[in-house]
Amino acid sequence: MTEYMTGAPSEPGSQWYDGEAGPLVRPYAMTGGRTTPGPTGVKFDLIALVTLDPGGAGTDDGSALGPEHRALVDLCRLETQSVAELAAGADLPLGVVRVLLGDLLELGRVTVSRPVPPAQLPDERILREVIEGLRAL
Repeated sequence: MTEYMTGAPSEPGSQWYDGEAGPLVRPYAMTGGRTTPGPTGVKFDLIALVTLDPGGAGTDDGSALGPEHRALVDLCRLETQSVAELAAGADLPLGVVRVLLGDLLELGRVTVSRPVPPAQLPDERILREVIEGLRAL
């Protein structure tokens, strides 16, 4: 792997930077070796919506949040985003984002809205009948 590194191996910091890929930080280093979010192992769907919790957003003392956590919080400040959008916006692997979101959820910094399963959505025929009934009024 050192053949792709910039600078000589004896230079300080050369082992942590790849000229083409940028900083080399392994995903397990960002999550402390964890692969499942939170103590309960909450699973985040790709389309689950993540919103900053208004009550928890102002309590950021920075002690419990790493730079990746703060990047996700900053992305959520702009607007509600899906888990997939957060992974793309933070340029982090999806598994890492799920673990970090679990941390933020436990800290009360974010809320997660899960998508409605298709079986619970109203039937299109019923919606059309309701619209026709409203028009008849």
